[in-house]
Order: sequence, then structure tokens, then C-alpha cells
Amino acid sequence: MKKRLSSILESPKHNTEEKLEKVCHLLDQEISYFNWTGFYFKNGDKDELKLGPYVGAPTDHTIIPYGKGICGQVAVSNETFVVPDVHEESNYLSCSIDTKAEIVVPIFKDGQNIGQIDIDSHTVNPFTDEDRELLEWLCNEVAKIL
Repeated sequence: MKKRLSSILESPKHNTEEKLEKVCHLLDQEISYFNWTGFYFKNGDKDELKLGPYVGAPTDHTIIPYGKGICGQVAVSNETFVVPDVHEESNYLSCSIDTKAEIVVPIFKDGQNIGQIDIDSHTVNPFTDEDRELLEWLCNEVAKIL
């Protein structure tokens, strides 16, 4: 999987937006319990996130203030956040009634948290240590092309 993700990110044929979209598609196709996969990025100098490329159901959450929801919390904490069951999380922003779990991994560039990958699952507690390791590796690789 890492090899295929690397080849997408290193492709000279595609711009950054297209590469990120292809990454979302690959993760969505290859990991059955990844049901919404997308990127959020810091919106200029505002303390908010803006939706980037994604695969999955449309979301109303195109702008997320820092601190709000899981994505907003990761923008502040700078740490990966795994939520095994979103219904037990008080600061959760629901994108879909089908979402049962979520993992959000920050992307750092020059020491700054500039964005994140956000993955929702329709399964309770599906994310493994391998998923976390893969996504943290991926975010490091994505930072190199931004």
C-alpha cells in the first residue's frame, strides 16, 4: 500500500489536488471500513480548517473552526485522534448518521500543523495500529509535496 501511495504522490503527471484525490480514492477502495476519506487544510491565517479533496458522501462541514469536532481538536492538539465510537464523544461533528468511528491525523510542514487527513467509518472501532501507522506515514509523505 505504501508503495502505491508513494507512486501517486511522486507522479509528475498530476497536480497536488489531483494527487490528494487519488490518495483518497486508493484508501477508499483498498480499506473496506474507510467510508469517508478526505483532507482538511488550515484556511489561510484563520483559526479554521477548509475542506480539501475527499471521497465519500457530500458534507456540510466545508469549514471547521479550531477546537470544534474531532478535526478541530486535532488542529489544536497536534496529535492523532482515534475515536472508536463517535457516539461516546461529546465534541463530535456528525457528517453522516452512518458514521460510527473516526481517525484524524495531522499534517506538519516546517513544524506547523497545516492540515489533516480525516477518515470516517460505518463500523464501530475498526481502526488498527497498522491503520494509524500508515496514515501517519502518509501525512509525512503528503507534507513533502505541499
